Amino acid sequence: MQVTIIGGGSYQWGPKLVTDLLRVPSLADMHLVLEDIDPGPLEKLGAYARMADQQMGTKATITTTTDQRAALSGADFVVVTISTGGFEAMSVDLEVPARHGIFQSVGDSVGPGGINRSLRNVPILVGIGRDMEECCPDAWMLNITNPMSCLTRAVCRETRIKAVGLCHEVGNFCMDLAIAVGKPHHVVRPVVAGVNHFPVVCELDVDGADGLALMASMVDELGGLDAIAPDPARPDPEPFSVLDFATRHVLKLTLLDRYGAFPAAGDRHVAEFLPSVLTRASGWGATWGIDLTPIELRQEHQDGYVADVDAVLAGESPLPTWDSGELVAPVIDSLITDTARELPLNLPNDGQCPDLDAGSVVESMCLVDASGIRGRDRAHLPAPLAELLRRHTAVHELTVSAALSGDRALAGAAFALDPLAGRGDLRDTEAMADELLAETARWLPRFAS
Repeated sequence: MQVTIIGGGSYQWGPKLVTDLLRVPSLADMHLVLEDIDPGPLEKLGAYARMADQQMGTKATITTTTDQRAALSGADFVVVTISTGGFEAMSVDLEVPARHGIFQSVGDSVGPGGINRSLRNVPILVGIGRDMEECCPDAWMLNITNPMSCLTRAVCRETRIKAVGLCHEVGNFCMDLAIAVGKPHHVVRPVVAGVNHFPVVCELDVDGADGLALMASMVDELGGLDAIAPDPARPDPEPFSVLDFATRHVLKLTLLDRYGAFPAAGDRHVAEFLPSVLTRASGWGATWGIDLTPIELRQEHQDGYVADVDAVLAGESPLPTWDSGELVAPVIDSLITDTARELPLNLPNDGQCPDLDAGSVVESMCLVDASGIRGRDRAHLPAPLAELLRRHTAVHELTVSAALSGDRALAGAAFALDPLAGRGDLRDTEAMADELLAETARWLPRFAS
């Protein structure tokens, strides 16, 4: 069994994916191929994988390469974790919109940063898909690269390969709620409809009880939404308490109060879908407890990932072998062993989300086994959230078309239609889009004039 990781030199993703895969008995003797365009980190991550294989007592063979087609040849599964342009391009995604009065808490999924990131990454992902059609046509692409909805849509629309997007946000929410209410994780069972980073929990069973009503009652018992709003004068709540849960999810609990459903991603992701949250009046999200993540903070995190890898390789830290909570290893295990699992995944809409266009990539609970991956439920969204997400999926479609054609008019239309990117004066939105394209031009060859 061959697993290929495109972007295998990622200090953030490589270590956890390697140990997750090696923990699965069905993959203990796999052939693992790490591919990256940068040979520097690739050498370290290859050494890390070999150390993990030795310490965990598995029998994997591990190779590294900078040749994408060689890495794909013979692959059964292709995991994609890339960032075209890296922090240099991401800094533009954040700084140019900020000059135009649009501040983003993440900038990697929707809004001006998400669109610009898509324009860079869509041609790369589609290129990987086309190489897979020739080198490993029966393989699955497991995409963990953002913007997940847009990129997975591009691959599914433009190639014949099987592709799925994998994200940990719904699983993290279920674990978080289980800890807060003192229940085992497996008794939290959501019904989900939406898109990545705005996956709406329409129904929620918590050990036989209505989980949405349970969360609403939590807020009431804590004194209402105003009582759980961020307050610098209030002591930090006890970790993993009900109050801690509520204060970290206050935006989503507000949406639950308004619409009767709960978007199960971090508030910092959810905020970017709603033009009314990241505003001057909210202190750019501060009154919702949302912090902006400037590029300097991301670089600090990256430095930490590098230091962690170096410490393990030097024998200064033990190899972390616990389950990371990512979905790559369980999805692969289910597909090859016929172990049935129910997981939140991103696939083309085949009825899972009837309120959104057929073919658009949606996030829902899916069944995974040897016969493949398919939606488990057919779930309707509250009308206001359905309309919001229809607009976002329309932006995805425009963005994919613009990315592949280099059509500036289509790109401009995507920026104008996006609820966050297009909330200002049209001429200012167009100026912002032009600046984004100009300042990331070297990663956008299709847009070269």
